[in-house]
Amino acid sequence: MISQTAEYALRAIVFLADNAGEAHTTEEIARATKVPVGYLAKIMQGLSRSRLVNSQRGLHGGFTLVRQPSDLTIYDVVQAVDPIMRIDRCPLQLEGHGEELCPLHRTMDKAMGHVEELFRSTTIDRMINAPGANRPLCSFPRNPG
Repeated sequence: MISQTAEYALRAIVFLADNAGEAHTTEEIARATKVPVGYLAKIMQGLSRSRLVNSQRGLHGGFTLVRQPSDLTIYDVVQAVDPIMRIDRCPLQLEGHGEELCPLHRTMDKAMGHVEELFRSTTIDRMINAPGANRPLCSFPRNPG
């Protein structure tokens, strides 16, 4: 349903939220979330451009969240790196279809609408504080060495 890029971005954001107040380098985040460091570097640049994370250079530098986890949703993160594409007109550009979707594309758009609604209503804070023994998304430990 979502791209690998979006999942990796979510892992990074959840990690930062779970370690709030501490700056973490791309290497630290990559190690903790099991995301390839080169790929993660590009994702973090996108998150920074979208103003979801702050990047600090130098000693004690790294990434931190700009917003509180309770004010940041899964939707915000996904839209920053690989937006959910809704189907608002015939993807096949069939003459006469225009904005009138066939049953297949109408159903696919409806499914994406449900996903979008769930992502909009789920905060990162909710991911961090979900009941259960496992840590969020990728079971990473707090404060990796």
